[in-house]
Amino acid sequence: MPRVTYVSQDGSETTLDIAVGTSVMQAAAYNGVDGIVAECGGSCMCATCHVYVKEDQLARTPPMQPDEDAMLEGTASERRPNSRLSCQLAMTPEMDGLVVYLPETQV
Repeated sequence: MPRVTYVSQDGSETTLDIAVGTSVMQAAAYNGVDGIVAECGGSCMCATCHVYVKEDQLARTPPMQPDEDAMLEGTASERRPNSRLSCQLAMTPEMDGLVVYLPETQV
């Protein structure tokens, strides 16, 4: 199973094995990872699952769609070039070892 590491603001890390097809947001919610609110449950409607993907890993993630791009304009924390909504990051074997940094706030 692919693994994802979530890095919180204090530098603590949580690494999870995630089934292929499960989103980075779903795995965080199922496993109680603090820092992912996911108010809309993964519908790309709220931007409360915002993460920063480790810069050198962006090419391993699926292409950003226009609706995700639009939602990222409303994040509570600064949008950066490596910002993504974790609900839109469905795990693939190629994403094994993905590292995401949690923003300061989601709301």
